[in-house]
Amino acid sequence: MREEISRSEGETEAIGRALGLRLPPRAVVFLHGPLGAGKTAFVRGLAAGIGADPADVSSPTFTIIQEYRGRHVLQHIDLYRLSPTEVDDLLLDDLLDDNLLAIEWPDRWRRPPGNVISVVIQPLGGDERRITITAGRDALAALD
Repeated sequence: MREEISRSEGETEAIGRALGLRLPPRAVVFLHGPLGAGKTAFVRGLAAGIGADPADVSSPTFTIIQEYRGRHVLQHIDLYRLSPTEVDDLLLDDLLDDNLLAIEWPDRWRRPPGNVISVVIQPLGGDERRITITAGRDALAALD
Protein backbone atom coordinates (compact mmCIF):
# COMPACT_ATOMS: atom_id res chain seq x y z
CA MET A 1 0.00 0.00 0.00
CA ARG A 2 1.14 3.50 -0.79
CA GLU A 3 -0.48 6.67 0.51
CA GLU A 4 0.27 10.21 -0.61
CA ILE A 5 -1.22 13.64 -0.08
CA SER A 6 -1.81 15.72 -3.18
CA ARG A 7 -2.19 19.46 -2.80
CA SER A 8 -3.03 20.26 -6.43
CA GLU A 9 -4.32 18.79 -9.66
CA GLY A 10 -0.74 18.78 -10.94
CA GLU A 11 0.41 16.71 -7.95
CA THR A 12 -2.45 14.26 -8.54
CA GLU A 13 -1.31 13.91 -12.16
CA ALA A 14 2.30 13.39 -11.02
CA ILE A 15 1.24 10.54 -8.71
CA GLY A 16 -0.66 8.96 -11.62
CA ARG A 17 2.33 9.44 -13.94
CA ALA A 18 4.65 7.69 -11.47
CA LEU A 19 2.30 4.70 -11.44
CA GLY A 20 1.87 4.77 -15.22
CA LEU A 21 5.63 4.52 -15.71
CA ARG A 22 5.57 1.14 -13.91
CA LEU A 23 2.35 -0.39 -15.21
CA PRO A 24 2.79 -3.70 -17.02
CA PRO A 25 0.62 -4.67 -20.00
CA ARG A 26 -2.88 -5.81 -19.04
CA ALA A 27 -2.88 -3.95 -15.70
CA VAL A 28 -6.28 -2.97 -14.33
CA VAL A 29 -6.59 0.19 -12.24
CA PHE A 30 -9.79 0.81 -10.29
CA LEU A 31 -10.41 4.48 -9.44
CA HIS A 32 -12.57 5.21 -6.41
CA GLY A 33 -13.69 8.61 -5.17
CA PRO A 34 -16.66 10.96 -5.27
CA LEU A 35 -17.53 13.16 -8.23
CA GLY A 36 -14.86 15.82 -8.65
CA ALA A 37 -12.26 13.96 -6.58
CA GLY A 38 -9.63 13.99 -9.31
CA LYS A 39 -10.01 10.58 -10.96
CA THR A 40 -9.62 12.00 -14.48
CA ALA A 41 -6.61 14.08 -13.40
CA PHE A 42 -5.05 10.85 -12.09
CA VAL A 43 -5.72 9.18 -15.46
CA ARG A 44 -4.04 12.12 -17.24
CA GLY A 45 -0.98 11.18 -15.21
CA LEU A 46 -1.32 7.49 -16.09
CA ALA A 47 -1.52 8.47 -19.77
CA ALA A 48 1.63 10.58 -19.48
CA GLY A 49 3.37 7.69 -17.74
CA ILE A 50 2.72 5.33 -20.67
CA GLY A 51 3.79 7.97 -23.20
CA ALA A 52 0.33 9.08 -24.36
CA ASP A 53 -0.53 12.76 -24.65
CA PRO A 54 -2.16 13.79 -21.34
CA ALA A 55 -3.86 16.70 -23.13
CA ASP A 56 -6.05 14.13 -24.93
CA VAL A 57 -7.48 12.84 -21.64
CA SER A 58 -10.98 13.91 -20.67
CA SER A 59 -13.71 12.34 -18.61
CA PRO A 60 -15.46 9.52 -20.49
CA THR A 61 -18.70 10.09 -18.56
CA PHE A 62 -20.76 10.33 -21.74
CA THR A 63 -18.61 8.30 -24.15
CA ILE A 64 -18.11 5.49 -21.57
CA ILE A 65 -14.73 4.40 -23.01
CA GLN A 66 -11.85 6.50 -24.32
CA GLU A 67 -8.57 5.17 -25.67
CA TYR A 68 -5.09 6.67 -25.34
CA ARG A 69 -2.04 5.24 -27.11
CA GLY A 70 1.50 5.23 -25.78
CA ARG A 71 3.83 2.27 -25.19
CA HIS A 72 0.59 0.50 -24.17
CA VAL A 73 -3.03 1.19 -25.06
CA LEU A 74 -4.92 2.68 -22.12
CA GLN A 75 -8.68 2.23 -22.05
CA HIS A 76 -10.23 4.86 -19.73
CA ILE A 77 -13.69 3.65 -18.73
CA ASP A 78 -16.38 5.46 -16.73
CA LEU A 79 -19.19 3.24 -15.46
CA TYR A 80 -20.99 5.99 -13.50
CA ARG A 81 -24.06 6.22 -15.76
CA LEU A 82 -24.44 2.46 -16.26
CA SER A 83 -26.30 -0.23 -14.39
CA PRO A 84 -24.49 -3.48 -13.63
CA THR A 85 -26.48 -5.17 -16.44
CA GLU A 86 -25.33 -2.52 -18.92
CA VAL A 87 -21.75 -2.97 -17.74
CA ASP A 88 -22.05 -6.71 -18.45
CA ASP A 89 -23.01 -5.80 -22.03
CA LEU A 90 -19.72 -3.90 -22.47
CA LEU A 91 -17.75 -7.18 -22.33
CA LEU A 92 -14.92 -5.53 -20.42
CA ASP A 93 -13.14 -8.88 -20.13
CA ASP A 94 -12.45 -8.68 -23.87
CA LEU A 95 -10.54 -5.42 -23.34
CA LEU A 96 -8.17 -7.12 -20.89
CA ASP A 97 -6.32 -9.00 -23.61
CA ASP A 98 -3.97 -6.28 -24.81
CA ASN A 99 -4.82 -3.12 -22.91
CA LEU A 100 -4.35 -1.27 -19.66
CA LEU A 101 -7.70 -0.47 -18.08
CA ALA A 102 -8.42 2.52 -15.84
CA ILE A 103 -11.97 2.21 -14.56
CA GLU A 104 -13.95 4.87 -12.74
CA TRP A 105 -16.89 3.64 -10.62
CA PRO A 106 -15.72 -0.01 -10.82
CA ASP A 107 -18.28 -1.17 -8.25
CA ARG A 108 -20.75 -1.45 -11.14
CA TRP A 109 -18.68 -4.28 -12.70
CA ARG A 110 -20.20 -7.43 -11.21
CA ARG A 111 -17.43 -9.85 -12.21
CA PRO A 112 -14.18 -7.86 -12.23
CA PRO A 113 -10.78 -9.53 -12.42
CA GLY A 114 -9.30 -10.40 -9.06
CA ASN A 115 -5.90 -8.82 -9.44
CA VAL A 116 -6.26 -5.05 -9.69
CA ILE A 117 -4.54 -1.91 -8.55
CA SER A 118 -6.99 0.11 -6.49
CA VAL A 119 -6.66 3.90 -6.28
CA VAL A 120 -8.82 5.69 -3.70
CA ILE A 121 -8.90 9.48 -3.97
CA GLN A 122 -10.36 11.13 -0.89
CA PRO A 123 -10.93 14.91 -0.89
CA LEU A 124 -9.64 16.48 2.32
CA GLY A 125 -10.82 20.03 1.68
CA GLY A 126 -9.76 22.63 -0.83
CA ASP A 127 -7.36 21.13 -3.36
CA GLU A 128 -5.95 18.58 -0.93
CA ARG A 129 -6.52 14.86 -1.58
CA ARG A 130 -5.40 11.65 0.09
CA ILE A 131 -4.49 9.11 -2.58
CA THR A 132 -4.19 5.51 -1.42
CA ILE A 133 -2.90 2.90 -3.87
CA THR A 134 -3.13 -0.81 -3.12
CA ALA A 135 -2.54 -3.81 -5.34
CA GLY A 136 -3.30 -7.49 -5.54
CA ARG A 137 -0.35 -9.87 -5.14
CA ASP A 138 0.45 -10.15 -8.86
CA ALA A 139 0.17 -6.38 -9.40
CA LEU A 140 2.49 -5.43 -6.53
CA ALA A 141 5.49 -4.89 -8.81
CA ALA A 142 3.80 -1.74 -10.14
CA LEU A 143 3.98 -0.26 -6.64
CA ASP A 144 7.64 -1.08 -5.91
